[in-house]
Amino acid sequence: MIADLDRIPEIALDWSRAGKGAALATVIETWGSAPRQCGAQMVIRSDGEMMGSVSGGCVEGAVVAEALEALEAGAPRILDYGVSDADAFAAGLACGGRIRVLVEPVGTGQGLPLTLLEPLVAARAARRPAVYALRPEDWERRLLLGPGDPLWREAEAALVGDRSGFAGPWFLGVHNPPLRMAIVGAAHIAQALAPMARLAGYDVIVIDPREAFASPARFPGFRLSHDWPDAALSAYGLDGRTAVVTLTHDAKLDDPAIRTALRSGVFYLGSLGSARTHASRVARLTAAGFDAGLIARIHGPVGADIGARAPAEIAVSILAQVTERLRRPQTRPGPVPQGAG
Repeated sequence: MIADLDRIPEIALDWSRAGKGAALATVIETWGSAPRQCGAQMVIRSDGEMMGSVSGGCVEGAVVAEALEALEAGAPRILDYGVSDADAFAAGLACGGRIRVLVEPVGTGQGLPLTLLEPLVAARAARRPAVYALRPEDWERRLLLGPGDPLWREAEAALVGDRSGFAGPWFLGVHNPPLRMAIVGAAHIAQALAPMARLAGYDVIVIDPREAFASPARFPGFRLSHDWPDAALSAYGLDGRTAVVTLTHDAKLDDPAIRTALRSGVFYLGSLGSARTHASRVARLTAAGFDAGLIARIHGPVGADIGARAPAEIAVSILAQVTERLRRPQTRPGPVPQGAG
């Protein structure tokens, strides 16, 4: 389930449909040590209820007041705030900064129309990457879902970089699907990796047909699957915002998962095992008809080379490597299958 902080557009739509009135506030520019990144959002209801954050608590009260006025007037506005060193320190930062916040009433006046918010929410529900484009000079808006729009090149770059911001006069708000991680093999490393990945923002599933391994007692609060790994991954759905890690050390479990992941557009695929184990894995995949380019997508042995030994250390190395591949996509090895991602 997506956390409430990641459901701001959905909450705005729900409140608007219920006739409660809602305004969206979005960070559109930052300078210095700003508390939240561009694209961070909060939603404000007409009675003052709010969800989300644009500053970690520094200016939320002022934004709520402005949002209520925007709802009353039916007009969007852009707010400029300087976050003092003292306020920034209270929000967990070393020094202050400045932010610009866009406030848009939803479904009224010159605000964000429901005819645009509804398809945005639908795209998010379908895990389809989307970019909300707005030009503040005249409040023109459009939703970018694929090639065909003159702004698509800039929008695609924003999606790949997972970073909202301005492209010329247009603010491009990135709405990438939430990150997910499928861990195949409920080993000791998985017990450390699952909570680490969750803290890093991943929705985690642990897959292992051995119910004694993938048990609620060993993985409390995590989604578990006891299906065979290839079937479980196919049911889970693999895309460009998903990482797959295989940890069983057992070819009859790891190989079906690896073959399924290689045929998809996952941004990361890592497999536990020594260099010798990986060489055997490569030989089996080659014999199964996978070409060298696809096989090169596998990170094996898995994890960043930090000298990790204990299960928790190996989990740290895996998450570090996953993060690098996510944030530096140009370093990803091997081609992605056509139509994947």
